[in-house]
Amino acid sequence: MTNYPTQTDNQAEATSYNGYKNYETWNASLWIGNDEFLYNTAKSCVIHCEAFDTPWSYFVRCMMGGLLTDLYQTGDGVSWDDPKIDADKMNEMMRELVD
Repeated sequence: MTNYPTQTDNQAEATSYNGYKNYETWNASLWIGNDEFLYNTAKSCVIHCEAFDTPWSYFVRCMMGGLLTDLYQTGDGVSWDDPKIDADKMNEMMRELVD
């Protein structure tokens, strides 16, 4: 993908991802915000996650465990369970979907 938010055309040199910590977090958020199925799934995960769980971990289990789909990664190849994804930022973003 060449259209990422950065001050450079080289992803390896990028230092800014529209307020996100890294490319992986930005990319996961971008896909959830722009794909109707992922958006609705993320909202459902916020609404239905148990008190001991977080929306992001529930979403990752749904995506990776085949509970809802076999979409193991974003359309740009970032795995939903990539350890570089900032879970706190994803939880914050997902909760804002239902506010």
